[in-house]
Amino acid sequence: MTTKFSKDFNSQLATLQPAQKQQVKDAIELFLDNPTHGSLRIHSLTQEWAGWFSISASDDLRLHYKLPDDETVFFVAVGTHDQLYD
Repeated sequence: MTTKFSKDFNSQLATLQPAQKQQVKDAIELFLDNPTHGSLRIHSLTQEWAGWFSISASDDLRLHYKLPDDETVFFVAVGTHDQLYD
């Protein structure tokens, strides 16, 4: 699967602490290896994020993404619940 990242995602990722960056990396690797793994707590989003999905990298760290086709995952946002749903 091809993984793409928006400029916003990369900017948000750059502001995270090293441990959080590792959690994001681990979550993406797990998602690519097993996209239905229960620990990712995948769910569809609503309202302004309708049509997008979220996975959990930790208790409060989320990654928003879309699957534009069967071979691509496009990550557009990463942050805490409060940062992403403010």
